[in-house]
Amino acid sequence: MTSADELIALVRSYNPATRDALIRDAYAFGEEMHEGQFRKSGEPYFMHPVAVAVILAKQQMDDATIVTALLHDTIEDTRASFSEVSKRFGREIAELVDGVTKLTNLQLSSTRTKQAENFRKLFMATSRDLRVTLVKLADRLHNMRTIRSMRPEKQAQKARETMEIYAPLAGRMGMQWMREELEDLSFQVLNPEARNSIIRRFIMLQKEAGDVVERITSDMRLELDRAGIKADLFGRAKKPYSIWRKMQEKDQGFSRLSDIYGFRVITDNEADAYRVLGVIHQRWRAVPGRFKDYISQPKSNGYRSIHTTVSGRDGKRVEVQIRTREMHEVAETGVAAHWSYRDGLRVENRFAVDPARWIAQLTERLETGHDDEDFLEAVKLEMYQDQVFCFTPKGEVIKLPRGATPIDFAFAIHTRIGSACVGAKVDGLRVPLWTRLKNGQSVEIITADGQRPQASWIEIAVTGRAKAAIRRSLREEDRERFVKLGSELVRVAFENVGRRATDKALRTAARTMGLESATELLARLGSADITTREVVQALYPELAARGDTQEVAQERAVAGLAAGQSFRRAPCCQPVPGERIVGITFRGQGVVIHAIDCPTLAHYEEQPERWVDLRWQDGTHGAVNTVSLDLTITNDAGVLGRICTLIGEQSANISDMTFLDRKPDFYRILVDVDLRDAEHLHRVMTALEAESHVSSIERHRDPSRALPHTHSPAPAGG
Repeated sequence: MTSADELIALVRSYNPATRDALIRDAYAFGEEMHEGQFRKSGEPYFMHPVAVAVILAKQQMDDATIVTALLHDTIEDTRASFSEVSKRFGREIAELVDGVTKLTNLQLSSTRTKQAENFRKLFMATSRDLRVTLVKLADRLHNMRTIRSMRPEKQAQKARETMEIYAPLAGRMGMQWMREELEDLSFQVLNPEARNSIIRRFIMLQKEAGDVVERITSDMRLELDRAGIKADLFGRAKKPYSIWRKMQEKDQGFSRLSDIYGFRVITDNEADAYRVLGVIHQRWRAVPGRFKDYISQPKSNGYRSIHTTVSGRDGKRVEVQIRTREMHEVAETGVAAHWSYRDGLRVENRFAVDPARWIAQLTERLETGHDDEDFLEAVKLEMYQDQVFCFTPKGEVIKLPRGATPIDFAFAIHTRIGSACVGAKVDGLRVPLWTRLKNGQSVEIITADGQRPQASWIEIAVTGRAKAAIRRSLREEDRERFVKLGSELVRVAFENVGRRATDKALRTAARTMGLESATELLARLGSADITTREVVQALYPELAARGDTQEVAQERAVAGLAAGQSFRRAPCCQPVPGERIVGITFRGQGVVIHAIDCPTLAHYEEQPERWVDLRWQDGTHGAVNTVSLDLTITNDAGVLGRICTLIGEQSANISDMTFLDRKPDFYRILVDVDLRDAEHLHRVMTALEAESHVSSIERHRDPSRALPHTHSPAPAGG
C-alpha cells in the first residue's frame, strides 16, 4: 500500500504548492475510520481509497480531488458523518465525498425503469461537480483491477455495469485510456476465452512477422526526420476488446482484420501536425473514408486530433493520430484537464473544456426525453456515438451522431422544424429522409404546414432528441385511440374477476397508482405502459392473485377477436404474451398477430381497415410460443450440450436449431425455443447471458419471413 509520504511526493511532483498537511490528515483520518475493515482479498480496506487517490494523482488532479478519493467511502462505510468531514476538511470536500457516496449507492444494473431514474441521478450529481464522477471512475477502475477476489456472479454483474455505463462515460469525458482499460478488464471477466484467443493470435503474429510496431515506427521516424519535423512518435497494438469489437462489427476473423496497430505523433504546434499528415500521406497510401479532422472540428469534450488510416508494410492498415502536446494533454485526461496542475499552478490549456459548460450541454440534450425509455435511449446514444458535422444553408455547424439522417438534423435545429419536415436537400440535391449524413455536407430542410411526424420516422431517426419528439407527437395523436382501447381492456379485465369498471373504480385505481386521472390510467393501459393486471391488483389484490393461477387455453390466448375468428402469430416478429400486439386481417386466413414494434407493420399503414386492436388474455399461458434466439458460443467440447441444458433448466423446449456460421473459435447458431410469455423469454435469455461460453445473445426477428402484404391467401404450406 502506498504510504502517506509516497502519495504526497507523487502530488508534489506536479504541484509543489500542494497542501501536504491536508492530504496527510485525510490519509490518517481515512486509515483510522477503516481500521478493522478488509476487502474480499483479505487486504486492509484502506488500501483501496489510497489506490484511487494514486490513480487521480497520476492524472495530476487538485488537492480537493485527492482528499476526496482518500475519504470517498468514509461517510458510507464508517462511523464518520457528513458534519464531521465538513468540520475537519471543509464543506467543499464534504460535498464531494457525499456526492461520491450517492453515486456509489445507485443500483445502475437494475430494471430499465430504475436504471433510467438512476441515470438521471448520476447526471444530476455530475452536473454539480464533475470531480465526483472522476473519483467514481477511478474507484471503479481500481475495483475492476482487483475484481478477481469477488464471487463469479458478482464479477459478471460489475463487469456488465462497467461495460454499459462507466467505460462509455469515461470515453464521453475524453478519458480514452480509462475507457479502454475498463472495457478490457470487463472483457476479461465476461468473455475470457475470446480475450485469451486474441492474445494468443497476437503472440503467433509476432513470432511470424517480428515486431511490427518497431518496424513501422522506424519507417515513420525516418520520414519525419527527412522532412525536418520535430515530433514524438509512439506505436502500440490495440487492446484485445477493441480488436474483438472490430471482429464483430466487420464479421471478420483475426487473420483478415487490419488496422490492429495504432500510432500517435505528438508535435510542437498545429502547423507541424498538418505537415506530418502530408508526409505520411506522401509515403503511404491513405485508406478512403478513414480520415477525420478533429482539430478543425473538435469533439464536445475538447478532444482535438487528426485521424488517418494508411496501408503500411505488406498492405497492413495502421491508424495514425496526429496532435499537438496541448491537444495530447486534453486527449489523455479529457474534461479532467480543467483541474490539472503542473509546477504548482493550474494548467492553462486553451483546449481544455469548461466542465460546467460541457455537462450543461450534455444534460440539455438528455432532458429532451419524455419517459424512461426515451431517456435511456438518449443516454446510450450520447455515450456511444461518434459525431459528424453538417452545415445549415447559413453556414452554421450542427453536430450529430454518426449515422444521423436529415430528420435528426431537422430536430437538432428545432422541434417545430423537425415536426414539419417533408423532405431534405443535401449539397443542393433532393434526398430521401433516410439518407445517412456525412461530414461537411450542407443540409436544407423542406417543411410544410400541417405535417406531423410519421411512425416510420422512429426507425429512420438515430438521435434521442428526434426519437423523443417523434414519440411525443405520436403519443398525443394516439391518445384518444389509447383511451378507447384502455377502456375496453379494463372492462374485460374487471369482468374476468367479477367486477365492473365504473368511473369511481377507475378514479380510485388511478389515485392508488399515483396517476393524475382515470383518463390518464386508460391512456397508459392502451399504450401498454401499464397492464390490466396492475390495475386489478391495485383495487382487488386477492382477486388478481387468484386469477393468476388460471391457465389460458391456446385458442383463447388473444382477446379482441370477433366470434369464430382465428389467429396466428406473425413469423417475422414472433410476439409472445406480455408484449403489446396488434392484428392484421387476411382474407380467408383470419388475423395475424404482430408485435406493435414490428417493422412489417409499416406496409399496412395505408390499410387501416385491416388493423385490429388486440391484447393477450390475462393468466398463465402454455409454453407453445416459439421464439428464435441468435447465439454466439465458444467452439469447445460440451458447450452446445451445456446451452441445451440451460434452456431445459428454465422449463423451455428447443424445437429447432440452425448453424448460421462456424469459425475456429466460435459458432453462431439460431435456436427456436417454445416459451410461455415475455417473462419466460427474459429468464431464458438471462440464464444464457450469464453463461461464460455465450459471447452474445439476442432475439432474432426476420422481416423477410413476413406474410404477403395483400389480402390474397398465402400459397398452401406458406
